[in-house]
Amino acid sequence: MKSLRYLLILLLSPALLFAQKAVPLLVNVSYLETHQTDPDVVLLEVNSKKSYEQQHIPGARLITIEDISTPVKAATGQLGLELLPPDVLRSRLEAVGISNASHIIVYSGKDEPFQLTTRVLFVLEYMGLGDRTSLLNGGFASWVREGKPVTSKVSAVTPGKLTLSPEKDLVADASLVRSIAERPAYKLVDARTPNFFNGTEPSFNSSGHIPGAINIPFNQVTEDNSEIDLGHLNQLFSEAGIKPGDTVVTYCHLGAQATATLFAARLLGHPVMLYDGSFQDWATNHRGDVVK
Repeated sequence: MKSLRYLLILLLSPALLFAQKAVPLLVNVSYLETHQTDPDVVLLEVNSKKSYEQQHIPGARLITIEDISTPVKAATGQLGLELLPPDVLRSRLEAVGISNASHIIVYSGKDEPFQLTTRVLFVLEYMGLGDRTSLLNGGFASWVREGKPVTSKVSAVTPGKLTLSPEKDLVADASLVRSIAERPAYKLVDARTPNFFNGTEPSFNSSGHIPGAINIPFNQVTEDNSEIDLGHLNQLFSEAGIKPGDTVVTYCHLGAQATATLFAARLLGHPVMLYDGSFQDWATNHRGDVVK
């Protein structure tokens, strides 16, 4: 009986319960202010080096899109904005202090496009940190709007140790995209703006979209102040014909805008995949038809 009582105490220990609980995917300024100095928190600003050094949230470390992807303007015959090899990503994330048990809170720096921040979020999920990562809703702008302090001080970073394995089933290739019509409860979502989806403007010398795709533009995910409203997302996805439990496979031009729509799908509880090569791969490598 004594051993049973001891076991119950262990099972009900707040520390153990906290350790088993995944962190919230979306947090607000109040949450960040409360947890900002927690020992396991790694606060990441997605921005350019110049803008970050001018002002950022105290304690934030800088991460750029170049840290976690191939160049946007790739060499001839190569794809831009692709995932880097896992060992390279692991070392880049360790360099900003991330370890297996870190709670990473990511936010968009001043004037930084939301889709670059969600690209960083996707990389963290791909590297096995999806349940340890949160997004600050509204980013740096929301922090400033609420009158919170900013700084130009850049603090030293103790490197982390990351040993988690990549979640490779988060990445779709052209072969999977072509098979979606035969996959029950899979939806292919084009995250580009309607002018590209309907072929009014070309992308990579090709006009239109991948057959079977529906359009949920990345810029409809957030409100004018770059904040996310879950009620709005529910309506957006429901009107697009996406049902609860559907697996959402997203693409865009290069693979950044698509991560904004992918993140919205995650917030709504959908399984997700990213066609990392996106329309660049589909069009330039002649993966299949394009329709208007």
